[in-house]
Amino acid sequence: MQSIHREATKRSPELRFDFAHHRLSLAGESYPEDAAAFFGPPLQAMADYLDSLTEASVELELRMTYFNSSSAKALMNMFQLLERAAARGITARVRWYYDPEDDAMQEFGEDFAADFQHSAFEMIPLPTD
Repeated sequence: MQSIHREATKRSPELRFDFAHHRLSLAGESYPEDAAAFFGPPLQAMADYLDSLTEASVELELRMTYFNSSSAKALMNMFQLLERAAARGITARVRWYYDPEDDAMQEFGEDFAADFQHSAFEMIPLPTD
């Protein structure tokens, strides 16, 4: 399966889905004008990739600084895909990096983590200067 890479823009995060190495990542701000158009194809590719796995350890790394409600829905969809894969035996880990001075990002991560039963969800504070 071909990897997906989209550079960050003013309104959308950098997206790197390296399927060959089982590493997925999002970083930056996310409030695209059309979240379905931005996230739809990568979500479908992620679903196809996870469905094709019989054994693997998949990691999703998030370094978000802001996201809107449409992006939050897309993140939930990603998490649900990982949870389904983990429920059938795929090792899945989410790493949520956040600025410890950003209470909102920390709380979002904690809220998302509460929904995980089969995947690992790590909260990782970024070093402060």
